Amino acid sequence: MNKPTDTPLRLLNNLTPSQFLAEYWQKKPLLIRGAIPDFKGLLNPNELAGLACEDDVQARIIKHIKGKWQVENGPFDEADFTQLPERDWTLLVQSVNHHLPEAVDLLSQFNFIPHARLDDLMVSYAPDGGGVGPHTDSYDVFLLQGSGQRRWKISGTNNKNPADLSLIENAPLKILKHFETEQEWVLEAGDMLYLPPQIAHWGTAVGDDCMTYSIGFRAPKTQELMHEFLNYLQDHLNAEGLYSDPDLALQNHPAEITEHMINKVSEMLHKITWDKNNVADFLGKYLTEPKPDVVFEPARKISKNEFTKQLAKKTLWLSLKSQLLFTGNSFYLNGEKLTIPAEMIGFMQDFADKRHLKTPALQANIHAALGEVLFEAYLAGYICLKSEQP
Repeated sequence: MNKPTDTPLRLLNNLTPSQFLAEYWQKKPLLIRGAIPDFKGLLNPNELAGLACEDDVQARIIKHIKGKWQVENGPFDEADFTQLPERDWTLLVQSVNHHLPEAVDLLSQFNFIPHARLDDLMVSYAPDGGGVGPHTDSYDVFLLQGSGQRRWKISGTNNKNPADLSLIENAPLKILKHFETEQEWVLEAGDMLYLPPQIAHWGTAVGDDCMTYSIGFRAPKTQELMHEFLNYLQDHLNAEGLYSDPDLALQNHPAEITEHMINKVSEMLHKITWDKNNVADFLGKYLTEPKPDVVFEPARKISKNEFTKQLAKKTLWLSLKSQLLFTGNSFYLNGEKLTIPAEMIGFMQDFADKRHLKTPALQANIHAALGEVLFEAYLAGYICLKSEQP
């Protein structure tokens, strides 16, 4: 992976990343013709269908038949695909970057957005007319066209005339009941459309073999962050003492929860406090926590000595499913906080940024404590040692 630079990028319509962030990010759509010239995609329809048949891959088939929407969840088998109609359906496969090294390389081109915001790469295939209907997303997305063509329509970009967000009742998807097109384009291979959250959009395949690559950036809901942070605090609080009321007075109603008791408990709850360090630690664990469907395969067991020998010869890689982030000198790998020696901080920052690390230089400087951390992560399947990208 290359470190982000602030020079004009063809990927951003020849804007610099700083210009894009200032003028478009979370503000307004941007159409980019030829964002990645000669881009034909990372896999063909058969390969995408093959992924959708795997047990550890999230996939859906969405059909629009006689005005009704239908959703089927994977994993699928070959018979599921042979029974599909000629048009008006789409296959969606989530987290392709967990299974395809080339997908990680594609995502690296978007390093001007922090890794902490990245969700996944979703790839869709559709014959003519296929799509998921008009809808809004709660996240930022870059819609990169692979093979074929897709017509995109957008609505709700005018603050004075916002989109009608009412939904079709009883539909298996959140599909907008009313959609008024403000702008539309047909995207061809290598073209890309950036959409900020809550912009109503509607993509439809034009002709056969339409494949679209959706690079999504997560934006957790406030309610979710509050809920998860309170769960975090629950595991990190150590409040002593018991409720006491030596000043208890006789009540007229023994069944009443009195103002006196409410005030006492309120004082106790005011002892719940946190600071920026708590928030940073929470975010490190929360943002790197694997999704429930992600499963790591432990590495074959080897000795610590054998691991150290391999470390001297090969490149250290993050597993395709792993997320490594840091804040200050604290590092988090797949929801776990790592203990990193101070003199090794620079190496680990480089590893987190690039997702790989040339180990000969590391080997000459490696600290015993870091070697232990890396060895445990290797055994868990979080990292691997290979001559080339896994």
